[in-house]
Amino acid sequence: MSGATQRSFGEEGARLTYGSYLRLPELLDQQRTLADPPAHDELLFITIHQVYELWFAEILHELEAVRAAMFAGRLWEARHLLDRVATIEQVLVSQVDVLETMTPQDFGVFRGRLAPASGFQSVQFREIEFLSGAKDPEFLERFVGLTDAERTRLQRRLAEPTLWDGYLRVLADLGLATEGAGLTTSLLTVANDRESFGAEWDLAEALVTHDANAWLWRSRHVVMVERQIGTRSGTGGSSGGPYLRSRLPLRYYPPLWELRDRL
Repeated sequence: MSGATQRSFGEEGARLTYGSYLRLPELLDQQRTLADPPAHDELLFITIHQVYELWFAEILHELEAVRAAMFAGRLWEARHLLDRVATIEQVLVSQVDVLETMTPQDFGVFRGRLAPASGFQSVQFREIEFLSGAKDPEFLERFVGLTDAERTRLQRRLAEPTLWDGYLRVLADLGLATEGAGLTTSLLTVANDRESFGAEWDLAEALVTHDANAWLWRSRHVVMVERQIGTRSGTGGSSGGPYLRSRLPLRYYPPLWELRDRL
């Protein structure tokens, strides 16, 4: 290179590197196993659940933007971001396949060290449910191990609007009813006139996809749990598989499902 100082691509005086940008030393130092003697599959178990929590954080980031877009009338943006969430949710479901490569015997080697920790205690997962529309104030009473910060986060989710509130605002902005029998009429109006209400219909379908993916994950999760521990209680004190099965009927948007009966 004539008249110029040669430098390596991406090494601007070592000001920023791939590892420093992603904080990889800190990230890769978080997989601390507890079993003694070491259990080979414990690292897999920790990694899978930490990855879930990272994806939960991203989903919350996107769903907050979806809600804001609906309240602001930016329907294309709301649907676009829900499509992104749906793609992430497919990854969450498929990750169960990786966890199922762990046999019940290998899980049993370190499972006893996990109590009283439990996936039931995932605050971010509850935030997703609350934000999506399935608010459960009793969870704050059932989970006595919440930190003050976690309790504050969940209380905020209980108080703030949901995605369903955002969609009702979309309907209200059209001058359509949003309560009781009037809501059913409004949804039918949107469904039966996609030429006029295509964006609103597509957004409703994206919400249904989000709801359906949540059911798929819960369903896949309960089968995995039953495959690993049968009908034994969970490490956090829940009934395990039976408790998870009791959550399967949960729906974020019942009116959108009931609409199918009238189409």
